[in-house]
Amino acid sequence: MQFANRINAGRALAKKLNHYANRSDVVVLALPRGGVPVAYEVARALNAPLDVFLVRKLGVPGFEELAMGAIATGNVRVLNENLIKDLGIRDEWIQQVVAREQRELERRENLYRGASAPLNVSGGTVIIVDDGLATGSTMRAAVKALKNLGPARIIVAAPVAARETCESFKTDVDATCVCVMSPEPFDGVGRWYRDFSQTTDEEVCYLLKHAKDPPREHAA
Repeated sequence: MQFANRINAGRALAKKLNHYANRSDVVVLALPRGGVPVAYEVARALNAPLDVFLVRKLGVPGFEELAMGAIATGNVRVLNENLIKDLGIRDEWIQQVVAREQRELERRENLYRGASAPLNVSGGTVIIVDDGLATGSTMRAAVKALKNLGPARIIVAAPVAARETCESFKTDVDATCVCVMSPEPFDGVGRWYRDFSQTTDEEVCYLLKHAKDPPREHAA
C-alpha cells in the first residue's frame, strides 16, 4: 500500500484519530514542512485548530550532527545536560549555538505564522503530526520541548512509521503514537508515497491560513 500524496495520507490518519473529533481541548500541531499538509487534513476532519511546531536541533560545535539539545516554538529550550558535562561544552559555546538557531527558528515562525501567537496547549490534548517517522529524532525533540508547555496529553501521529520508532515513543518520552502503517522492511518515508514532492513554504502558509476557514463536515 502507498499513499497517493500527503493529502490522502492525512485523511487516512484522521480516521485513526476520529475519537478526538469536536473536542474543545484538542489542538493539532504540525512539523514543517512535510507534516503540514497531513496535519491540515487531520485538523479539518477533527474540527480542531492547527498550528506549526518548529524545532531546531542544537548541534555540538564541531560535531553538528550530534545534538546537545533543541529549541522549539514557545521559547522552549531542552538541553542534554549529561552530554554537555561529558564533553565539557562551555556555556558561551551553547549560547552561540542557541542564538544562531533561534534566529532561524524566528525567521521561519515569522514566515509561517506572522504576528499570530502560538496556540496555547497548556492542559490540553496535543496531536503532533509529521508525514512519516523513520528514526523519529526530530519528533522526539519536539515532544520533549512540547512537554515544557504543559499539555495534559501528547499524541504523536504519522501516516507511516518504522515499527520500532513508533513503539519507542512510549518508553522514551511517554507519548502515545498513532500511525496508519508500520511496514517492515520500512525503507524510508518516501517509499510509501506515490507523490512525495517537497512541500513549499508557500504551501505551508496557504494551509495555515485556510485552516481557520469554517470547517467541513465534522468527523464521524
